[in-house]
Amino acid sequence: MKRLRPVLIIAAIAVLGLLVWLLFLRGDEARTLTGYVEGERIYLAAPVSGAVAELYVREGERVAAGGRTFLIDPRVQQAQAAGAEAAVGAAEARAEDLRKGQRAQELEVFDAELQAALAAERVAEADYGRIAPLVRQGIYAPARLDQVRAARDAARAQTAAVRRRREVATLGAREDALRQAEQQTVQARGGLSEAEARLGQLSPAAPSAARVEEIFFRPGEWAAANQPVLALLPDREVKLVFFVPEAEMALYRPGRTVRFTCDGCAAPGSARITWVSPRPEFTPPILYSKGSRDRLVYRVEALPANAATLNPGLPVDVAPLEAGQ
Repeated sequence: MKRLRPVLIIAAIAVLGLLVWLLFLRGDEARTLTGYVEGERIYLAAPVSGAVAELYVREGERVAAGGRTFLIDPRVQQAQAAGAEAAVGAAEARAEDLRKGQRAQELEVFDAELQAALAAERVAEADYGRIAPLVRQGIYAPARLDQVRAARDAARAQTAAVRRRREVATLGAREDALRQAEQQTVQARGGLSEAEARLGQLSPAAPSAARVEEIFFRPGEWAAANQPVLALLPDREVKLVFFVPEAEMALYRPGRTVRFTCDGCAAPGSARITWVSPRPEFTPPILYSKGSRDRLVYRVEALPANAATLNPGLPVDVAPLEAGQ
């Protein structure tokens, strides 16, 4: 019996260890959902080719929403914008000139012509007033009266024509010509807006708070049009991906909150579920364990509250939801 006692003690310890594993360790594994952090990059580029003039961020740094990222050499676009601005000024000046009519100096010419026409009319009136009585007395032939009458009527018509030209000169251009000039002004302003928009696209701003993941071009290097200069990882694109057993998936709905832990995290975090897969799948190979092997699961995605501190690929342990929670 004394020889069997150590064997019995060892066997008892083994049985106790097995019970502890079955009751606690295995239970812990079953009560933990395994997942990882995933992130979607966005790539910033300029719509035109050019050399990178400035780089305002570094890899690993954070950039605020609307913050500057980089600048493509703007000299060509600045020249185009200046030309478009000059075209707007020219179109506006032409339209304004058409609204005003002729200049004061030109109107003075019409005034002088009107005075000359009035003087000629007065002479013609005087000749007619002198010749008409003489014709009635028989001193002049009737044909003479016809001549002075025609001269008087011509002088009157000339005066009326000059006066009318003077009035028209103050009216400005025709309505159709003025509308054309105004449309040309609108077109020129559109060209200026387009040039200014292209100029602004040379230095794209960060669409949201993000982490600078990678820089592809440095100052002085040539970047083709629409070729990414750098990649950002926005906080809103960082998410948790974990897998829920088929029997428990009814507890997980968009809008619910889960708690998770990860290696290196200072404290447990929370995440809001945004998407639950409508189709089951087998546990991904990277998450195989003795408790989850060959088990049907549903993919769940959640937005963490502390997205700025999480790195893509980081494993996480998600505390499962309980019924009635």
